[in-house]
Amino acid sequence: MRTRLLVLGGTGFVGPAVIDDAQARGWDVTVLNRGSRPTPPGVIALRGDRTVPGLSALDGGLWDVAVDTWSAAPTVVRDTAAHLVDRVGRYVYVSSRSVYRYPMPVGADERFPVVAASPDDSDVDYSHAKAGGEAAAVTAFGGRALLARAGLILGPREDVGRLPWWLGRIARGGPVLAPGPPDADIQFVDVRDLAAFVLDAAAEGRSGAYDLVCPVGHATMRDVLEACVAVTGSAAELRWTAPDRIRAAGIEPWTDLPIWLPPGEQHDALHGSDVSTALAAGLRCRPVTETVADTWAWLQRIGGHPPQRPDRPVLGLDPDVEARVLDADGRSSA
Repeated sequence: MRTRLLVLGGTGFVGPAVIDDAQARGWDVTVLNRGSRPTPPGVIALRGDRTVPGLSALDGGLWDVAVDTWSAAPTVVRDTAAHLVDRVGRYVYVSSRSVYRYPMPVGADERFPVVAASPDDSDVDYSHAKAGGEAAAVTAFGGRALLARAGLILGPREDVGRLPWWLGRIARGGPVLAPGPPDADIQFVDVRDLAAFVLDAAAEGRSGAYDLVCPVGHATMRDVLEACVAVTGSAAELRWTAPDRIRAAGIEPWTDLPIWLPPGEQHDALHGSDVSTALAAGLRCRPVTETVADTWAWLQRIGGHPPQRPDRPVLGLDPDVEARVLDADGRSSA
């Protein structure tokens, strides 16, 4: 019998990757969403607004696995999980490493404490929303809940604007402000590796929490930016710039310069995780060069204008600010 998968959402970034992987396995895929964006081909489309909640379209259905990527009010996960508890075998909640209490030391893993949150929370920040969503999934499904705590997610269809911004900037060429140190570790997960892990783990009957990013040492900031130069064929010149020089110019890590965090607590918390549990459970991490190349190929196919999530800010460094910093550095080194 073919595995039956229910994807809650399915039209953004992670959802389509899960659908692609499931269809490649020969699974039967159903999606529930509001229908505001096109549904991937080859799936059964059900309509419902989970914030109402509009879950009646799920009545009568039975699925082996459900994948939920919701990142706002935990009450939505609470109501959905409760509605599906007798209709779904295993509930996968795509969570985030943001659920952990800050700051996380280098080497922390799934045993590190998470923020206090409740399935009944409604208006909370991202970390508490994800922690509350986890609590909702576990409350309803217990040992049938799988918590996929993703870190930085990159790859084709990215709708946050991190890797697409770097590819676009480097494709324009010229001197590029490259944030140092160049050999700082970067932990990320390719969206397709995330999708493969959650479907494999669900099929194997796994439960509990898994931190899903590549291991420390898998990639550096230099690896990411040099891969962008290579795949775009650009004549861009990476000008590696010290973190203190960047901060002195008022440039913000993570938002003005996506992906990058300077050495310190924030970098350790995001890029210093021990992911041995997920690796032992089958997480496979493709080379960063493949993630960058495939993201560039996708950008080319869609005309170079990636989608932008409406609930996230537009990322990237103002060209005038970049030019001023590079010009000042050039004068000081002359």
